[in-house]
Amino acid sequence: MRTTVTLATSLLTALLATRAGANSSTAERTVLTIDGAKKVASAAAAEANAHQDGGSIAVVDEGGNLIYLERLEGTFPASANVSIGKARTAALFQKPTAAFEDIIKGGRTPMIALADFTPLQGGVPIVVDGKVIGAVGVSGAASQARDEAVAQAGAAALQ
Repeated sequence: MRTTVTLATSLLTALLATRAGANSSTAERTVLTIDGAKKVASAAAAEANAHQDGGSIAVVDEGGNLIYLERLEGTFPASANVSIGKARTAALFQKPTAAFEDIIKGGRTPMIALADFTPLQGGVPIVVDGKVIGAVGVSGAASQARDEAVAQAGAAALQ
């Protein structure tokens, strides 16, 4: 009996040590799912509709890859691509795109030469537990400020 318990304890210890070794090489992280992206877009659309705004709402993952896109009724077609650009910029740089618009207005115009960069208000990172897991971009609302407000409402949906 004692040999069986000792053997079982040794096997359990070895298993836990192996598992601990594997965990030191990998990490768990929170990711944005399609359901989460739809929740973000739904909250953004509700904000837009409450103020009679139109707009395209793009939701991307932390790498700037498109997960979900919704173009509200009556929104101009080009807004879809602009919203994707805003979302991608906010995700990759992990800050709101309004900050880049302000930097450029302040005279740092060479920033516009960056590839795949949309420095216009309306891109907001989605932050969960202090980590950027994606971003939402909005284009085509009544104004730049409304693009930003709609995007902020979407990003807040997962907090």
